[in-house]
Amino acid sequence: MLYLFLADGFEETEALVPLDLIRRAGIPVLTVGVTGESVAGAHHICVRSDIPMEDVDLSDCAGVILPGGMPGTENLYADTRVRDAVTFCAENNKLIACICAAPIIPGRMGLLQGKQAVCFPGFEAELTGRIASDESAVRDGSLITAKGAGCVFPFAAKIIESLDRKETADSVIRSIQYTDLT
Repeated sequence: MLYLFLADGFEETEALVPLDLIRRAGIPVLTVGVTGESVAGAHHICVRSDIPMEDVDLSDCAGVILPGGMPGTENLYADTRVRDAVTFCAENNKLIACICAAPIIPGRMGLLQGKQAVCFPGFEAELTGRIASDESAVRDGSLITAKGAGCVFPFAAKIIESLDRKETADSVIRSIQYTDLT
């Protein structure tokens, strides 16, 4: 199971587009309400989560997805259960996918040392130890990072591909008429 964490102030596009594409790919993914069942995005779009944070089962976890946005990223980082899930994924070679400002979460946790990673411009200083990349979305092992809302399609494609489904990723991306995965 993939868990997509939502905290008040999340960037809606960075959460909902990957969620939609991952579900189109047939990959099990649940939204997790970190700050409550109903979570308000940065642009005041409210989303009702699939499950509350206390129902996350790390024994069945394939990975976590952390959308950016402010103050959503800070709200995610402030929750010890989110950081525990990220640590679990890092220690067990599970997917950690972060976009926009959210790469600062594994960055602050010291999990980017020697890994290629990108983020929204201005947050690079918090990606301690990372190897910079010019890509809009980059995968380094079980870590996927992307620069921002404009990069949601390559971000989602890399998530789908990382679960050994390149053909599925290509099919889903083609089905929505997206043509540029650079």
